[in-house]
Amino acid sequence: VFVSSVKGLIVLWLCAGEPGTQSGTTPNIKEIAMGRCYDYVTRVKPGLRYDCEDIWRRFEEAVGRQAPCNVTVEDYGRMFYAMAQTWAPPCGRFLFWSKTKTFVQTLVAALRHFWTLEDTLAGFMFNDLLWCGREDEAGFDFGSCPGWSACQHHPVYSLWRRASQKFAESACGNVTVLLNGSVAQAFSRNSMFGSVELDGLDPCRVNYVNIKVVSDQEGASRESCGRGSVVDLIQILRSRGFRWTCADSSR
Repeated sequence: VFVSSVKGLIVLWLCAGEPGTQSGTTPNIKEIAMGRCYDYVTRVKPGLRYDCEDIWRRFEEAVGRQAPCNVTVEDYGRMFYAMAQTWAPPCGRFLFWSKTKTFVQTLVAALRHFWTLEDTLAGFMFNDLLWCGREDEAGFDFGSCPGWSACQHHPVYSLWRRASQKFAESACGNVTVLLNGSVAQAFSRNSMFGSVELDGLDPCRVNYVNIKVVSDQEGASRESCGRGSVVDLIQILRSRGFRWTCADSSR
């Protein structure tokens, strides 16, 4: 099922680029995040009890009074406490990805089987948004924010580290990892999956890590299950006692 679905979706992945970045905090970020929160609790996961106003207030406290490069993972502690995930998908539906975001979004929308970080409340609220605070006054800087690589405690990076860790720790059953075989270093220890989520997986809760290496339709495959950085990932899984499978996409 996975391979047959992939064949029809790869072309959409190739035609869609990664979302562009903005120079400052996303305009109307409060309205966007709050709207998504209300959408999540009324439509996506109706019945879950979250206080969207309180979640936003704690997010604002974590970011709005900090210098742009001074927001740590711990600063989001109160916000994540307010949005504790009280519901989890059945084991076997967790999907992790690296360098395949656009394709994953298309795949998940089509199959409606996998559960990704973007399906959690934090992921749903803040996906594709950018933000940073001001060093000299409270509030968000809508004019300029540093790039992710500019500092260790970037406000966006710290939030996704915390969200990624919690997502990985909840994974169970057979999990799927989707990698891009058309780029160099499909697996990187410096990526969010390689540096956070991989270490958060529990071999006592996860039965198998099923790696899928997807390449484009033009046949440009730079890495595969037996070549390149994917081999490094398999070695790490072995050393930690995980059972695993690996499959290259069928053209």
